[in-house]
Amino acid sequence: MGDRWRVEVDRTVCIGSGMCAALAPEGFALDAARQSHPRREESDASEQVLGAAEGCPVEAISITLAGSGETVFPPEE
Repeated sequence: MGDRWRVEVDRTVCIGSGMCAALAPEGFALDAARQSHPRREESDASEQVLGAAEGCPVEAISITLAGSGETVFPPEE
């Protein structure tokens, strides 16, 4: 992939299912309240992180390109 991503989790939407941390443990962690958060503010593009965002049951994860802010996920309609 080669891009740098900014990954965000909307903690008002997150239900703490843990799917993101299970699918992409290098990208996500759960805190003591079982809320997800990205491990880093910016990271290299990753198929695992994208898969975790796509698999989030409440669509709480968004990904943008770090340099431009262009949306990677969720796709714009």
